[in-house]
Amino acid sequence: MTTSFRAFPAVTAPPLPSLGPTASFPARSPSLPQRRLCKFGVKCSYAEAGISDDSRSATIDVVADVRNERIVVLGGSGFVGSAICKAAVSKGIEVRASYLLGLMGGSGDVFYANWDEVLVGATAVVSTLGGFGSEEQMKRINGEANVVAVNAAKDFGIPKFILISVHDYNLPSFLLSSGYFTGKRKAESEVLSKYPNSGVVLRPGFIYGKRRVDGFELPLDLVGEPLERILSAVENFTKPLNAIPASDLILVPPVSVDDVAYAVVNAVRDDDFFGVFTIEQIKEAAAKVKV
Repeated sequence: MTTSFRAFPAVTAPPLPSLGPTASFPARSPSLPQRRLCKFGVKCSYAEAGISDDSRSATIDVVADVRNERIVVLGGSGFVGSAICKAAVSKGIEVRASYLLGLMGGSGDVFYANWDEVLVGATAVVSTLGGFGSEEQMKRINGEANVVAVNAAKDFGIPKFILISVHDYNLPSFLLSSGYFTGKRKAESEVLSKYPNSGVVLRPGFIYGKRRVDGFELPLDLVGEPLERILSAVENFTKPLNAIPASDLILVPPVSVDDVAYAVVNAVRDDDFFGVFTIEQIKEAAAKVKV
């Protein structure tokens, strides 16, 4: 049996015209094509021993749907955001890191963003927006800023939104009522309501890795990595203690920033990956992409 292959030029959809700046977010499709069709001609022939090959056998055209992923990472210059950018690029995903925050005002503020420029061509948005401060500031940066981003992405026609949230640490309700957690949960609700079949919420605990602060590198991995190994090893023995309020502050293993980043990559690639994901599920998702 002999098999030969003949390739035809790729057929791509023509780009749509660019959209000018607008004050509102009218519903529309993404401005750049998300997929391209590649057409290949495959010619196969079969001949038994002693029988000549028929070179006139017909060519079979095969059309493959190839996805082009382009993600926008809000807070892309931060500790988690930059790790996501690096992981996505390493896996062949086009990345646009956005430096939008939620408290600055002006062009760097998510509340004043020109979303036509930020979201153009994106197939997914990843938000790492969050932080600490006063109650009002935490509600704004953790909640309202993300709500604005979710609605902008939805109105722009972006098919997937991924939010980096936080584990609740089994805290009592009066602590979960703080601006930090109420803001995060408000953002989660917005993602899940606007993207019921594609929205992703990752809830990591303490995230470790090499973090730069004011030009200095903090080697959080020197503490986080051995702590993760120890707590993961004794997890089956400590499970009975999970019912104790706030026990997760001590017992929940930390998460590598690389695991969070690769879990995001998995979410971008896998259309069946949506909903709320725990620490263990984040690690499992990351493992699928690392191999």
